[in-house]
Amino acid sequence: MKKTLFDKIWEQHVVDTVDGGRNILYIDKHFIHEVTSPQAFAGLEKRGVPLFRKEKIVATADHNVPTLNQHLPIVDPLSRTQVNTLIENCEKFGIELYGLGHQYQGIVHVIGPELGITRPGMTIVCGDSHTSTHGAFGSIAFGIGTSQVEQVMTTQCLLLQKPKRMRITIDGELQNGVLSKDIILYILSKLTASGGTGYFIEYAGSTIRSLSMEARMTICNMSIEMGARGGLIAPDEKTLEYIKGRRFAPQGEQFEKAVTFWKTLFTDEDATFDKEYHFQAEDIVPMVTYGTNPGMGIKITDSIPAPIDASNTKSYDKSLEYMNFKTGNSLIGQKVNYVFIGSCTNSRIEDLRLVADFVKGKSKADNTTVWIVPGSKQVQLQAQREGLDKIFEAAGFELREPGCSACLGMNEDKIPKGEYCISTSNRNFEGRQGQGARTILASPLMAAATAVTGEIVDVRAML
Repeated sequence: MKKTLFDKIWEQHVVDTVDGGRNILYIDKHFIHEVTSPQAFAGLEKRGVPLFRKEKIVATADHNVPTLNQHLPIVDPLSRTQVNTLIENCEKFGIELYGLGHQYQGIVHVIGPELGITRPGMTIVCGDSHTSTHGAFGSIAFGIGTSQVEQVMTTQCLLLQKPKRMRITIDGELQNGVLSKDIILYILSKLTASGGTGYFIEYAGSTIRSLSMEARMTICNMSIEMGARGGLIAPDEKTLEYIKGRRFAPQGEQFEKAVTFWKTLFTDEDATFDKEYHFQAEDIVPMVTYGTNPGMGIKITDSIPAPIDASNTKSYDKSLEYMNFKTGNSLIGQKVNYVFIGSCTNSRIEDLRLVADFVKGKSKADNTTVWIVPGSKQVQLQAQREGLDKIFEAAGFELREPGCSACLGMNEDKIPKGEYCISTSNRNFEGRQGQGARTILASPLMAAATAVTGEIVDVRAML
């Protein structure tokens, strides 16, 4: 029987099948952070249950951490409590923690790949929806709830209903100035924020194969934004080259043995999916969002459309009212005072290099405040080694320390009420970046162009 990549990995991890057809799935790697782990640890202690396999857990602090003066005590009381609780729990249960000051500290979905922890054929979970990022390596990676975090801690397994399978194929060559962020925002604009509900998505096609690993991570990261359980991309030579030599990747003969297995991870020809979509790369241009969910996106050359679904008019109008936009508006020329380049979607070294190349010799507009937040300590140090920090400083951009930062405003990095922020993050929900803040999602290049001009422009005109 012909199988999809998802089927192959899933079946290799099924421990048992129970009544109702649900599977007990073994989990290879469990990432934890300070936000969704405290209740799980408390549950273990309350029930007197031991941690089953601590070596399968990777812990870091990312959501609540400040991105300035990380060498000083955390000022915000809630953030300080959550980070300190993670430190205490990791000490108590014998889990190694990549906390503030550690050379490997960073956003979970950045450090996993860069350390060689994330590999093809794995099942990976975290109490964070954007765990789907790791699917770029040909793994089944998805977010879980706090009660499930506890389940994995105690059994290394989860009881799950197998999702349906979807394949999205993109073929062709991207235009200059169009990035992987534009690809996923384009797909979201076509499928909507609920178009992937109930599915696990495989991305395929010549356009996907042409992307770097970091670009692929951006696409898999935002699979969750269309309601999907996760997204994945079959491993290829780029995947193997990326993993080779990384800190926790297999070495020597073990690496060659792993490669032999990884090369079996592909969708068989003639395998069937529950649903398929096809897009052409040439149709994709720089994208921006105009509403309050990531599916509300348009090409930079288009105007804000009227609602397609008449039953959704009230919600649609509410979204535009929050953003202070109107149907028929173009976003070109929209003044923006805040620019955020970071998050688990676009905070890797390639993102920072792209921005630095664009802004070299330029300066930010007088009205813009620009925060560049690397996804990990390693990204920050690499940027400094390459002199990117000097380019940012000369342009008036602020390079901060690693963390989730203004992606979700659980720390000090918040956008003021009523202000617009063009952001490379993944969500533009009401209040996501701060109470009353208005978020416009875009690629790192579009964000950099906005930082320089002080308003939204088509970055292609500046390349």
